[in-house]
Amino acid sequence: VLNNQVINDGFIFVEGGQFQMGDRYNEGVWDELPVHDVTVNSFYISKYELTQDEYEPVMEENPSHYLGENRPVESLTWYEAIEYCNKLSEMEGLEVCYTFNSDSTISCDFTKNGYRLPTEAEWEYAARGGVHHTDNFRYVGCNEESELGNYAWFGNWMDSTHDVGEKLPNQLGIYDINGNVWEWCWDFYDPDYYPSSPENNPSGPSTGNTMSIRGGGIQDLAFGCRVACRNSMPPKERFDTLGVRIVRSAVQ
Repeated sequence: VLNNQVINDGFIFVEGGQFQMGDRYNEGVWDELPVHDVTVNSFYISKYELTQDEYEPVMEENPSHYLGENRPVESLTWYEAIEYCNKLSEMEGLEVCYTFNSDSTISCDFTKNGYRLPTEAEWEYAARGGVHHTDNFRYVGCNEESELGNYAWFGNWMDSTHDVGEKLPNQLGIYDINGNVWEWCWDFYDPDYYPSSPENNPSGPSTGNTMSIRGGGIQDLAFGCRVACRNSMPPKERFDTLGVRIVRSAVQ
């Protein structure tokens, strides 16, 4: 039984709550420490990574290397992911979350009901299974590398991305949140962020040179698919195993 509420267009309601964020096994990298309590508000997350079939009609292009309408869109920049969210919000009559400021920065209004990227905290909370399932799992849905293949395409799996939703979902019903492609997050990446992270709804440092990415991809070993694993990429970079999964704040 899934402890969730599915809304239209393949989004899943993630009930807000508290969890322990970071590497509980002390087997990762120092940027995953210390383990710290984080509380996130409720939000909606896409069951699937954003597909090429969803991206192309909105952006009128498909930058992907591994072509297939139901494969995840990849090789998009962070800025293009942001632009997609705003355009989709406008097309569906929702409030846009992102503002492009005169000083070339971008701000996010989390009180708006439109589409946006998840924060690192939201991503890890959802990957761990949300409030009912924040188990001490290394990976999504399991604790052993021998089981990870049931949930994730990883380990250079035949050198190609795959249609979304072919593996098992996690406890919330989210597919491919480990493996297939990495996923852009909203936050600037800072390896020293965790010691000073606020407990409530952290959204990353105010400045930085790279953006956080999560989840691991087809080229990664199991180490990169751990739910605590952090990575980063410059916002203008393209990578053929880096895509996006979108969310919405659960606002009235």
